[in-house]
Amino acid sequence: MQETAIQELNISETAIAENIFAKANQSSSRNWREVIQDYTELTKPRIIVLLLITTAGAMWIASEGKVDAFLMFITVLGGAIAAASANAINCLYDRDIDAKMERTSWRPIPSGRIQPLNALIFAIVLAIISFALLTVYANLLAACLAMSGIATYVGVYTIWLKRSSTQNIVIGGAAGAIPPLVGWAAVTGELSWAAWVLFAIIFVWTPPHFWALALMIRDEYAKVGVPMLPVVKGAEVTADQILLYTLLLVPVSLLLVYPCNVMGLVYALSAVGLGGAFIYKATKLLKEPSDRTVARSVFKYSILYLGLLCVAMGIDSLPVAHISGEQAISLLQTTIAILIP
Repeated sequence: MQETAIQELNISETAIAENIFAKANQSSSRNWREVIQDYTELTKPRIIVLLLITTAGAMWIASEGKVDAFLMFITVLGGAIAAASANAINCLYDRDIDAKMERTSWRPIPSGRIQPLNALIFAIVLAIISFALLTVYANLLAACLAMSGIATYVGVYTIWLKRSSTQNIVIGGAAGAIPPLVGWAAVTGELSWAAWVLFAIIFVWTPPHFWALALMIRDEYAKVGVPMLPVVKGAEVTADQILLYTLLLVPVSLLLVYPCNVMGLVYALSAVGLGGAFIYKATKLLKEPSDRTVARSVFKYSILYLGLLCVAMGIDSLPVAHISGEQAISLLQTTIAILIP
């Protein structure tokens, strides 16, 4: 009887061991996929996509629609890796407040799925890869600009301004405006006035984009003590500032038409139309500044606005669609004269 009990115990132990081994193999296989997913999430890929659109748009304009496909690929890839590095460091530094916010508590570092040291090493490796790619296959200026984007996003926005000033988005937004400079420099090896206008467009676009998001989640920012404008000044002041920057965005975007003369009528009409719709949504938000649904509408449209504006740049750069800035201004003046005698 005792021998039977021992045999049953051995069989039971063997079954348990086999079950544990099977689960371990299954867990190991699953964990590799999860690790890749976690490191991907650390880079905030949805934000990167928007930056890549502006990089590609700048390259298209700089080359007058004749950009080299390989150079485009390398520059976009290098820019994406640089942005991924900056976002990973941002997640590393903000892990304490991310853990307290419902929207970000699931991120890999605060949830414990990635250790801080591993995240730092990952970010450094990404920065090195980005610099090497852009230096070898584009040029040193493009590579240095990409690194300056990392430095600005991490040093100026994340470490200095995000937790100390309501102007964090305004000044720190310069980091998000650097990708067009990278694209332009990769094609031409220099930065013309048109490149800086592209920088200015993104710089002016950033506050209404992020303040609309801040209006949606202002309670979470207040909970962790981040002085976003809606938290410190309130929804009405924020909506007023969103409208102000949106109004400024239209004339800034038209600088590519005149005096830079790199965009024509197709882009001019698109910029006015898209900007007009943006102003309309901002005006609606001003009437209902505490309505999160309206704020969400402004936020979503801001993304659509930037994407379609870059598409308009690409179309306008095609030879069949290009009309000079002077011709566009003349045509617009004629149209206005006809409509308003």
